[in-house]
Amino acid sequence: MTQQEKFQLIIKSLDLKKGEDIQALKVGDLTILADYFIIVNGTGNTHARTLADEVEFRLAQENIEPLRRESDTSNTWIILDYGDIMVHIFAKAERKFYNLDGLWADGTPVDISGLLVKE
Repeated sequence: MTQQEKFQLIIKSLDLKKGEDIQALKVGDLTILADYFIIVNGTGNTHARTLADEVEFRLAQENIEPLRRESDTSNTWIILDYGDIMVHIFAKAERKFYNLDGLWADGTPVDISGLLVKE
């Protein structure tokens, strides 16, 4: 699976489970951590865990496992590290508090509108 296919599958998986305010940033020129950050929030910690589980499930079907999964004890911030793509999943309040979107504002926004289901 190419990086682009993996990227699209992650976005579609988050959208399928009603992830809120999905943002993608190209950060490869800014850091060695990853080429892309995908940032999303759920309505709470249970929804955040559901989003993470869905991404892991969909990628596992393609034989792609995260290099690492990290979370705080209450699942208010979950990180799925796929090497070239890092997925940051927050509960709504924690996303606002940590402001990862602002911290990485120098990254290049990626237009994902064509991957999202229109309601």
